[in-house]
Amino acid sequence: MQRYEIATLSTSMGAAAKAAPAIETFAREGKGKLLGIFYADIGVLNRVLVFRGFETVADYDAERERTLRAANPFGSAEWLTGLELEGYAPFPFLPPVETGSFGPAYEFRTYVLKTGGLEPTIKAWEAAIPARTELSKLTISMYGVDGKPRMTHIWPFASVNERGQIRADSVAQGVWPPKGGPDWLTTDMRSTIAFPTANSPLK
Repeated sequence: MQRYEIATLSTSMGAAAKAAPAIETFAREGKGKLLGIFYADIGVLNRVLVFRGFETVADYDAERERTLRAANPFGSAEWLTGLELEGYAPFPFLPPVETGSFGPAYEFRTYVLKTGGLEPTIKAWEAAIPARTELSKLTISMYGVDGKPRMTHIWPFASVNERGQIRADSVAQGVWPPKGGPDWLTTDMRSTIAFPTANSPLK
């Protein structure tokens, strides 16, 4: 995949399950590959996260245009109170996102980077990821191609409790965070724990 997108749909209360079938239909009618539909459970609530991947930049651009011009984006206009589209490119050493059952608790974690911080961050992650992924799977780490200079990484866990234990173990074993990586992070950070809808390819 050359590009990924996270669409954040702010919705009316309890809309995720109702909107999920329409979101799937909208995504499959366009270019790219639907990777996941998630509802936020910890973090800012009443949000649905739609995760898509694109083989080419041209496909990504075409789908962004289609989404922006749609009268009923993601088939969810009746539930939408807001829509944000974020584009990403993968860290170059990582394989494409693999769909399947790896969760169901997915952490979406975003860091805004200091000026000039992307390249040293990629190098630090490339060195650290082999040891870190022996403890738990990484869905993807990617950097923003629009908006603020940032990176977002997605991790699946069997439960919120498992997430806490694995993160503690990774620090205790000295395999995480990546050496030198935090030097390039600002204090602008956010994390969302989200769970897949019934029709999400990532579960």
